[in-house]
Amino acid sequence: MGIRSDLDANYDFEIVDEFLDHYAMMVESMEVMVIDLAKPSMYKRSINELFRVFHNIKSASAYLKITPMNKLATFVEDELEELRTKEPPINPEVTDWLLKISDMFAAWHDDLKMDNELSKIKFSLLKIPDTGK
Repeated sequence: MGIRSDLDANYDFEIVDEFLDHYAMMVESMEVMVIDLAKPSMYKRSINELFRVFHNIKSASAYLKITPMNKLATFVEDELEELRTKEPPINPEVTDWLLKISDMFAAWHDDLKMDNELSKIKFSLLKIPDTGK
């Protein structure tokens, strides 16, 4: 039994379906927002939107008891909170890290669609890049 079957067995179909729809939209928009962080004119908007996306994923995954997703979203949200206080643009190391984070959430989206077990979090994602310039 995969992650989707587990969710369907434990939660109302409408709740699961709404989560999957919103999650798909959030994952789809992550990469563009990360790339926009390099543009000083887009930084504030993009960092705030990314923070909101990860906050929403954190909340929804906590409710649905998707622990790995919740833990990574919480971790990233904390780092984005720090980045909200920085002046644009962010350094390339942070951009690369956030793009890899985006890839992990995209892999989980695929796992949900294909009803697989959730892919394991790559250890390298847990190493916080230097947020200085």
